[in-house]
Amino acid sequence: MRIGIFGGSFNPVHHGHLILARAAREELGLDRLLFIPANLSPHKTDTTPATADDRMAMLRLALDGEPDSEACDFELQRPPPSYTVDTLRQLAPLHPDTELVLLIGADNVEKFHTWREPEEIARLARIAVLERATGAPPHPWPVVRRLIDISSTDIRQRVARGARIRYLTPDSVCDYIRQQGLYRTSDT
Repeated sequence: MRIGIFGGSFNPVHHGHLILARAAREELGLDRLLFIPANLSPHKTDTTPATADDRMAMLRLALDGEPDSEACDFELQRPPPSYTVDTLRQLAPLHPDTELVLLIGADNVEKFHTWREPEEIARLARIAVLERATGAPPHPWPVVRRLIDISSTDIRQRVARGARIRYLTPDSVCDYIRQQGLYRTSDT
């Protein structure tokens, strides 16, 4: 059994995440995929425009009906910041006969050595890189290429200026963002 660990802010989750996750499942032979939203990443200095509950709700909506994929709230249950090594330490004993495969973005390859206990992360999980069209610096890990380039930042900016986000994220997530009034600035 192989479980993929896909962490991030998912603020909001979008089709780029979902398509890349599907590609990772297929290319890496993953039996299951856990989407784990960070409470607060130690590598991101911006604050989260959506609450942890909102981000988890959007993930659950996006994954509804997606076999063998689920949202996991481990990092949201711990005080921030969210450290990958802590999450892997929490997951490993729950899945003793399972290979954990940590999916990291290509933008994290160069700074992986600055993560908390990178050697322990590499011991607890096999690492695979999710790469955008721009590529990644050289590394020894398998690569899954992003098939579509959508960013959560762009989605948040589009919502703030009143632009449509249909086709960028699942309809259920679009509806949730609208109903909850997420990502709107005070003057929109």
